[in-house]
Amino acid sequence: MNIGIVSTIGQNCRRCYSCVRECPANAIKVEEGQAVVIAERCISCGHCVKVCTQNAKKVSSDIEKVLYELLPNDNCIAIVAPSFAASFPKTYDKIPTALKKLGFTKVIETAFGADLISTKYSEYYSKNRGKTIISSPCPAIYNYIEKYYPELIDNLAPIVSPMVAAGRYLKNKYGNETPIVFIGPCIAKKNEYNDANTNEAIDSVLTFTELNKIFDLLNICLDELEDGNFDPPYSNLGKSFPLVGGLLKTANISSDILEKEVIIVDGKDKVKQIIRDIADNKIQSKFIDILFCEGCINGPAIESSLNYFSKREKVIEYFEKNIKNVDKNIWKSEIYNSRNLDLTRVFEANDKRRQMPSEERIREILRRTNKFDKSDELNCGACGYPTCRENAIAIAKGLAEEEMCLPYLIDKLETAYQELHDTKDQLHNSEKLASIGQLAAGVAHEINNPLGTIMLYSAMMKKELEKAKCANGTVEDLNLIIKEANRCKNIVANLLNFARQGKIKINQINLLSITKEIVRQQENAFNDVKINLKYSCDRILISADEDQIMQVILNLISNAVEAVETTKIKEVNITLTENTNYVTISVADSGIGIPEENMRKLFTPFFTTKKMGKGTGLGLAITYGIIKMHKGDIKVESEFGKGAEFIVKLPKNI
Repeated sequence: MNIGIVSTIGQNCRRCYSCVRECPANAIKVEEGQAVVIAERCISCGHCVKVCTQNAKKVSSDIEKVLYELLPNDNCIAIVAPSFAASFPKTYDKIPTALKKLGFTKVIETAFGADLISTKYSEYYSKNRGKTIISSPCPAIYNYIEKYYPELIDNLAPIVSPMVAAGRYLKNKYGNETPIVFIGPCIAKKNEYNDANTNEAIDSVLTFTELNKIFDLLNICLDELEDGNFDPPYSNLGKSFPLVGGLLKTANISSDILEKEVIIVDGKDKVKQIIRDIADNKIQSKFIDILFCEGCINGPAIESSLNYFSKREKVIEYFEKNIKNVDKNIWKSEIYNSRNLDLTRVFEANDKRRQMPSEERIREILRRTNKFDKSDELNCGACGYPTCRENAIAIAKGLAEEEMCLPYLIDKLETAYQELHDTKDQLHNSEKLASIGQLAAGVAHEINNPLGTIMLYSAMMKKELEKAKCANGTVEDLNLIIKEANRCKNIVANLLNFARQGKIKINQINLLSITKEIVRQQENAFNDVKINLKYSCDRILISADEDQIMQVILNLISNAVEAVETTKIKEVNITLTENTNYVTISVADSGIGIPEENMRKLFTPFFTTKKMGKGTGLGLAITYGIIKMHKGDIKVESEFGKGAEFIVKLPKNI
């Protein structure tokens, strides 16, 4: 992956999406929960760095380059951004001394570069009154325009920033081999000094954050140093450049609140809005002084806990304290002698816009995140995008993930929790069935022998009495004994059948023909019950154990038929459907339904609500076991008083 000026430290990223919310360029892509900076889309504004509380954003460092490549030169020069008073509010007078202690031979105010370009802005503005001009000292601004509004490149003032102007001035004066290091509050300056159109002026960029790291590394304590002075050339009004409107002040362009031809814009939200308005031709014949931050005093690498207004006061304090020491005649001479210095530049389109997805694609993504109409779109902003629609667009463009949607994630979590709960219940039932099965097998084997003896001797006694033509009630008593013994035999057979679950014989069977045959048998046995069979095609083939699947269907239909015996409407509806992988069997009755308290007991062995002698309570337990052995599922839907529906889902192939 291409690593840019700003990148993500993966292990620190905690899925908060603050950086996504703050990025004006949609240059952060979420991959598996990690907010990854897309280098080619990034404009290096640093907003993501400012808002990341987890320190998950890394800015490329020039510390080693400065310490081990540039400073060893005997003539390395530092130029310091005029916002330094806001970053070092108590020790700003000591910065020149500290930098010379590091090894810089000269320490100069970048504000002189602001003075140099001020005349260029005055001239350009005067010559282009009929054109909307966008100021260009902020690299984040022109990066944004080059990548996302390339049609506005012609509106950018073709003038270098104060940093580049100061660099070109010093290179011209001291030679092109002289190393120049810019120190300031702006991360985007790292991008600017590598720009092919300006990279000859500056050799490295340190942020104020990096400068503090160097001070710590070399044990330089600012409080212990003496106050120092910058080296010439000295700046004039350029000292005001880091304040909102500072360019206008330096260039002597009116910024009166009633001035219709000039607009001052700062802050990313207002910047995005004004640039969009210019692109839409809503702004005409204006000079737009524009900064992504709220002035450079609020840059992402300002090392100060002061609020915006206190920072502003510190810059003004430095301005007022030092402006009176500037010899205006010398300053004018320096400006005049630099009149032929090339302070122009060009901007180049670098379009990074991604194609807008179709409305159909957007709606599809919204549906996938459970947003089927406008009322489902919460627009909560938890994903980092202001609306659900914008998040869907970002997903379609490959810049986001569906899991970024918090309500959708909560829904998925609730579903997963319910599935886990159901699985736990199924596991519990399976363990219980296995235990009961082992017990049942033992009991059945123990009962079978005495039961066989009872049936044998009862039959023998009955036969002897019938030969003797005994007329008393003994024969009837023996018939009752034999009948009840046979019932016990059936119960034992069911117990053994239940205990032997686990062995299935797989063949391809026609589920429809099996169901039809069972329905025919039930209709003959219960001719007062209407049984409706619905199916989608003439053959429904699955791989299964035929005998066991017959038992499942027979149990379900028999239970449904018995459930309507005492109701006014005696109707059972059976529906067979299929898709590519599964078949579904639905058996619904018009009975009284199942009470809520019995729903969880339905598949428990020996649980029955039938009258004594009508059932053993093993039918549904056996049914459940057979379906699970076939890797299927069974569920029940019932509303008491309105019948019940058993739904079986079986795979076509095990």
